[in-house]
Amino acid sequence: MEQTFKYRVYPTEDVASEARRHINICREVYNHALGRYDSAPDGEKPTYTRLQNKLPAWKRKWNSWKTVNSKCLQMAVRRIFSSLSVLKSLKSNGYKVGRLKWKSPREFRSIVFNQSGFDVDSNTGRTEHATLELSKLGTMDVDYHRPIPEDGTIKEVRLKEEKSGKWYASVVVDHNPEYPDKPAVKNIQLEDTVGIDLGILKFTHDSDGTAVTPLDESEDRERIEKRHRALSRKEHDSANWENARVKLAEAYETLSNKRKDCIEKLAGSYTTQYDAVFLEKLNVREMLKQDSNGRNIASMSWSDAIKTFKRHGDKNGCHVVTVPPEGTTKRCARCDGESNKALWVREHSCPSCGFETDRDENASYNILKLGLDKLGIEYDVDAIVGLGEAESTPAETALPTGADVNDNSSFRVVPAKRVVETGSHGSGDPW
Repeated sequence: MEQTFKYRVYPTEDVASEARRHINICREVYNHALGRYDSAPDGEKPTYTRLQNKLPAWKRKWNSWKTVNSKCLQMAVRRIFSSLSVLKSLKSNGYKVGRLKWKSPREFRSIVFNQSGFDVDSNTGRTEHATLELSKLGTMDVDYHRPIPEDGTIKEVRLKEEKSGKWYASVVVDHNPEYPDKPAVKNIQLEDTVGIDLGILKFTHDSDGTAVTPLDESEDRERIEKRHRALSRKEHDSANWENARVKLAEAYETLSNKRKDCIEKLAGSYTTQYDAVFLEKLNVREMLKQDSNGRNIASMSWSDAIKTFKRHGDKNGCHVVTVPPEGTTKRCARCDGESNKALWVREHSCPSCGFETDRDENASYNILKLGLDKLGIEYDVDAIVGLGEAESTPAETALPTGADVNDNSSFRVVPAKRVVETGSHGSGDPW
């Protein structure tokens, strides 16, 4: 399998300047090839091979293109067809898509070395240090915090300058990781499975009675808004404007890293603790179109969370299964009767059987049932609904007070702060 290892790299000023020039030339190649593709009539669009074979002639016409590694130029052309493939996939799924547009310098920030033109050397005599040598660019230091597998083969290296000015190298490695086998479905016990409802007021609420609150982003958002105001007061493209833009990009990057860190630790905790994890397959794109609460929905990063859970499931030998979300909130987990609830109603009270619990907890039971059905695991409804009711004591948290714990509920509420600090979503020791 192919796995990507991302590292922070530190090019010198000369190497960074040369890298920006190479990236800009790749952008020119991309735009020129896209123009050739768009100008061809329908039914006669050139293939990737036809456009790639024109590169030698283009390099003779524009001599500066010869200074860039030929593989990088080929990957710039291939980027067009990768993007077209994504648009075709979205269109086939019913989405309205547009056309590819020419890239401005701020929209094209990376260069890709495929198969050759790179060398990663970790034998530098320094702890967590390596060097990355790229053809026609030079050598740069690497924050080598995670070693590349010794049996792995490097297939591709992508060098990118983020909007914050930081440089990163993404190294794609082909290797056979020694992941544990997922347990046979027939051997999975009910207590080793969990259904997870994804939400806004509580980022996750599981069928074992644990809810994790979202990250407190108030300070980060306040910082972002402040830096937006500072940027708006600067003369566009001036030195002060550029400094303010970088600070704003750093604030966005910090917030993004916090979200990713929390999701990674949460996914690692669940997939280590359980043999099977069931999640809703949310259509976030459609939710953003229809809901007025767009910023909060986007900040939850549900799509990224599901992908992260699946990746950790493969890594930790856990079945991660997605189920359709329709009806999980309205349907009673005990009797399957449906009742409409307004968003502000946070309790589930079934008019048919009288079952009462938290709205999200009821949804997590339904998700668990759907997941068990999908895997083919037999269960008793009373056993599922009772899984989270035995625990009535709020969890200990890393906070000085219990202000984040709902003492009147039958479930444990764990702040996301604890997940970030310990890597665990529960009240016990870090996993």
